[in-house]
Amino acid sequence: MSQYERFYPLVSAYNAGVACAEQAARPAVSCGLRVNPEYSEIETELYNPCAPGSRFGILSSALSEKLPEGVEGFHIHCHCESGSDVFRRTLVHIEEKFAGWFPQLKWINFGGGHLMTRKDYDTDLLIETLQDFRSRYPWLRVILEPGSAFAWQTGPLVTSVVDVVENSGVRTAIIDASFTCHMPDCLEMPYKPAVRGAETLDDDSLEAARNGEHIYRIGGNSCLSGDFMGLWKFDHELKVGENIIFEDMIHYTTVKTCMFNGISHPSIGLLHVDGAFELFRRFTYEDYRDRMD
Repeated sequence: MSQYERFYPLVSAYNAGVACAEQAARPAVSCGLRVNPEYSEIETELYNPCAPGSRFGILSSALSEKLPEGVEGFHIHCHCESGSDVFRRTLVHIEEKFAGWFPQLKWINFGGGHLMTRKDYDTDLLIETLQDFRSRYPWLRVILEPGSAFAWQTGPLVTSVVDVVENSGVRTAIIDASFTCHMPDCLEMPYKPAVRGAETLDDDSLEAARNGEHIYRIGGNSCLSGDFMGLWKFDHELKVGENIIFEDMIHYTTVKTCMFNGISHPSIGLLHVDGAFELFRRFTYEDYRDRMD
């Protein structure tokens, strides 16, 4: 609310300018508040915006009966790769907490994290849920942000094995990429990506690493000791120089990657259907040096 109080005068002045005939082509700004329904089915606490003490969203207990002047919508984001069944259950809590303010609103945004591109996503249930909601609040414009629909299976991260080391019976394939630099979401979530041609093992214990054929941790090339993940089971012994391909990584690899201690960003390119490779961008030490200058 403090942010709204601080910035709404600027928005109000802008909208007043939009109302002038000579500026009629400019769109007015519709202000909304991010609210927190205090309910989410996101299992990974790091990604849960409704966790106790969260910095995201205003609690219903903090809102006055009359919303401040200019508030026209609510924004609620509490999903992560979720199905329509999760949305339906969450909507019960949203209405319980905030429906009393709906008559004062023009729109409601149910945020992102709706994994509509998943094969088993129940689209019919989503349609039914939204139609049912609109029947109760017909004046509200409903907005969803199906980000996964636009950033799903967008491209792999292709790495190469530079060495295979063994310690206490655990074999680690060292690659020319880094989890902490190029795939930090894997360590944060934690999320273990699919590796082409390998079986992802749920058990990452030392015992599992020692008791199987062609089972490897994969280690990054940074100086961080914890720059590794495991375990994956391959159908052959890994050799220096062969590729390890992490599926569906480009959407976070490109936006979260860093140059910790001089590690370069991955190059970006396109492999055409005829086998020709087109390089869009290659990063060098100079990119790191110039950032530090």
